[in-house]
Amino acid sequence: MKIAVMGSGAIGGYIGARLASAGAEVTFVARGPHLAAIRARGLRILSPLGDLLIAPAAATDDPAAVGPVDAVLLGTKLYDVEAAARAIGPMLGHETAVVCLQNGVDATDIVARLHGRPHVVGGVVVINGEITAPGVIRHNALNRLTVGELDGRESARLARLVALANAAGIEAASSRNIRLEIWRKFLVLAPMAALSAMTRVALARVRAHEETWRLAEQGMREVVAVAQAQGVELTEADIRGALTFVQGMPATWRASLAVDLEQGRRLEIDWLAGAVSRLGQATGIETPFHRIALGVLKPHAAGAT
Repeated sequence: MKIAVMGSGAIGGYIGARLASAGAEVTFVARGPHLAAIRARGLRILSPLGDLLIAPAAATDDPAAVGPVDAVLLGTKLYDVEAAARAIGPMLGHETAVVCLQNGVDATDIVARLHGRPHVVGGVVVINGEITAPGVIRHNALNRLTVGELDGRESARLARLVALANAAGIEAASSRNIRLEIWRKFLVLAPMAALSAMTRVALARVRAHEETWRLAEQGMREVVAVAQAQGVELTEADIRGALTFVQGMPATWRASLAVDLEQGRRLEIDWLAGAVSRLGQATGIETPFHRIALGVLKPHAAGAT
């Protein structure tokens, strides 16, 4: 299977390396020192599931040099999706799947607008990792990937991708309702990322204070109300499940949004709390928690200046 990873960061790079280890022909599209290191020394994965070194690794900063592939793993940050989606055109054949690995709910619509819905595959990634040095990705925990066609059908291309991912050691599955799965992840992510970034403390301290923990539920209820207005069937049971899930998360957990904030990097806030606020406003739903989170974090969205 021929695969291109567009945005070879912690998530895209990790998944791409695992697939390459299982025999896929993978090209990593990257830039800067990360690209230079991959070209010079390969891509190294440090993982509790076993370390990997993909060397030599095919890597480029020019999607046009790759040519048509079976699948593009779109692994850029949310603020780069539009530009990345425009750039992948030369890699698309008639049946190429563009697998959106982003956290928010906007990526599939952006790619569909640019290249048509038949190319787009929704993805839900439950993997924790980080780039620790150029050409080095540390996989910390969790190892799940769910993918699905937007129209809910089963497809040969996804069957091949899921089989390859499982052979590579990733817990992969397909979903007949990937939109619901994307929103279920968003139900946890949007409120908890906002709380983590605004409080700047570990999850244990968020859970320890009733006034703060109550905000998590408020944020989740806003997400459910907005989702239902979009025709997504989130329910009270999803809220209870999300709260239980967060109660079981490691006490030391902090959202990548909080880490990006502290390190002066660009923030995805416009596509997290901002997306809830925007969609709520469009449908007449009040979203005070997410509106306040957006207002608090928006001055930092562009990163350090």
